[in-house]
Amino acid sequence: MSRKLITAPTVEPIALADAKLHLRVGTTSEDTLISLMIAAAREECENEIRRALITQTWEKYLDAFPEAIELFYPPLQSVTSISYVDAAGTPQTLASTEYVVDDKQEPAWIVPADLKFWPLTRGVANAVTVRFVCGYGSADTAVPKAIKNWLLLRIGDLFLNRSSVVMESGSINVASVPARFTGSLLDRYRISPPL
Repeated sequence: MSRKLITAPTVEPIALADAKLHLRVGTTSEDTLISLMIAAAREECENEIRRALITQTWEKYLDAFPEAIELFYPPLQSVTSISYVDAAGTPQTLASTEYVVDDKQEPAWIVPADLKFWPLTRGVANAVTVRFVCGYGSADTAVPKAIKNWLLLRIGDLFLNRSSVVMESGSINVASVPARFTGSLLDRYRISPPL
């Protein structure tokens, strides 16, 4: 199984103005750097909790149809398409009536519709492609407040500690950011890795 980001988020979950307010920065001289930190914090958070924060499109590739297809990076917004290479080697698109999306659980799953079966695929790598849209929404206001708070704290740490190593009085201190208690802001949003 492999995956590919098709359409990246068009906005960040923290607006530049909000990050600057949190950092108490009143000039524009560091806007580029702060914008990079916002994106880095989002990517770190998404990796940490295994969720998509802002609307994005992904593809998941499988060598054949499994019993059920688990989708990553909840919350799921929609399944765009399921395409596959049939046994004869011809590309096909599966009709949406052939499968059911279970988005009541996180992560979401796709299973064959009642009295339906997955089609046979050619024995080639990445014979099945599932394209889907995930994330809380296309605006920063859709992201839960606890996650946004964690992001602001992380951006603050990145802004103050512009290196992974901090020199203090001639000794080296490894920065531990974010602090353990701030990590608990994400606990209720974490998705366990698949077994």
